[in-house]
Amino acid sequence: MKAAKGYFGARKNVYTVAKNAVEKAWSYAYRDRKNKKRAFRRLWIQRINAGARQEGLSYSKFMFALKENKIDLNRKVLADLAMNNPDAFKAIVNKVK
Repeated sequence: MKAAKGYFGARKNVYTVAKNAVEKAWSYAYRDRKNKKRAFRRLWIQRINAGARQEGLSYSKFMFALKENKIDLNRKVLADLAMNNPDAFKAIVNKVK
């Protein structure tokens, strides 16, 4: 019942309804923690692709060139550079070209 605090109607004070609502909420929370990781990875890839295409490379060729040059930056960092520090991102792209 503590977990159902703040729910609306019978979901907050009828035991079986509250139990079902809380179990459903927990299953959604578990599922969506996984989906959140997927969604952010997709977003990072789109941002890196946009930044790389401005410099004349596709995403796949850019990522392959990074691996070949042994530059170990993850997608989160690369996407942040592409969005917030385009000069640094451009320097990385020019290094791998």
